[in-house]
Amino acid sequence: MHSTIRASAGALVLSMALISAMQAGQGGGGAAPRYQVLAPITQGNLTVFPVAANSTHDTSGFSTLDEGLRSGEVVVTETGQRGGGLVRRRGIPIPPPGGAEVNHLFIVNNSKRPLVLLAGEIVTGGKQDRVVGKDRIIPAGSDADLDVFCVEPGRWTELRGASGFGGGVTMAGPSVRNQAMAKKSQQGVWDRVNDSKAEAVEVLAGDAAELGDTTSYARVRDNAKVRNEVEKVAAPIERSYHNVIGQLREQKAVGVVVAVNGDIIWADIFASPALLEKYWPKLVRSYAAEAITHRGSAGAPTLKEAQAFLARLEGSHEQTDTEPGVYRHTEITGSGYKVFELTSLLPGTGFDVHVSKMAD
Repeated sequence: MHSTIRASAGALVLSMALISAMQAGQGGGGAAPRYQVLAPITQGNLTVFPVAANSTHDTSGFSTLDEGLRSGEVVVTETGQRGGGLVRRRGIPIPPPGGAEVNHLFIVNNSKRPLVLLAGEIVTGGKQDRVVGKDRIIPAGSDADLDVFCVEPGRWTELRGASGFGGGVTMAGPSVRNQAMAKKSQQGVWDRVNDSKAEAVEVLAGDAAELGDTTSYARVRDNAKVRNEVEKVAAPIERSYHNVIGQLREQKAVGVVVAVNGDIIWADIFASPALLEKYWPKLVRSYAAEAITHRGSAGAPTLKEAQAFLARLEGSHEQTDTEPGVYRHTEITGSGYKVFELTSLLPGTGFDVHVSKMAD
């Protein structure tokens, strides 16, 4: 795959672009926009626009799924449905009775920090790999039922006798996240998983035997040759972005707008640069995995187009799910797009922890 890197003339140009854009937003007495899109970084047919915010928040009190699974303070197991509410326990949590179900897991947060879960994060193991269906927060010392979607349609047996889950380091690509978050369709997720495997075979020059008989989305992504193709796209962007963020951290860089083959498809925005940096390695690889299975190039969208995409965060319909005192999850439907906002309601917070936007 032929690819080139364009880091948009480095941090100096990006800083100048940020300052100029902020000044433009303030011209004529108008308020600066909530988010400001910066000059793009392009590798092959993937383009990411760094995004700066006019304000950020302290997110040091939150932990991530990756951190919790690595430390053992977060445990995910199979379970039957329990209605989705939080259950605060003392001592060692015991999963509720009931058989395993495709679209439900049980999660325990034994850490002293609230846990942020993002839609699209994949946990591997159990009777089949699953992807988290929506953003949410699990308070410290709490457990909850977790709505998920299967991303391994060909297995319903425990691996090596283990009932727990690992992973967490893989993020599903935007097309899979779309089916889980917006369409809420298990069949749609399966269809995209199967499409991803077929597209990976193309990446492997038609060598289907290279992937064997696995139906696991995570294991397809972890195939050495597929991973190598992903890294060709992801690694240069990751390096360029880290170089930029290192110099723009004071200007509050908190997210990205994503385009594949010239089409803007996604945005991920966080409450702080620190929280973005925790998720960035697996986010950029999810974007790259999407890009390598959509060959071709129609050029990069303009900075103006990316800014216009991010400026539209309101819509004609809102649906809200609230865990009182913990979080509010808002799904906003607009013309040709959906926005998802995760707002922390924990004491001392009251801000959006994560905002994602997808083009329909």
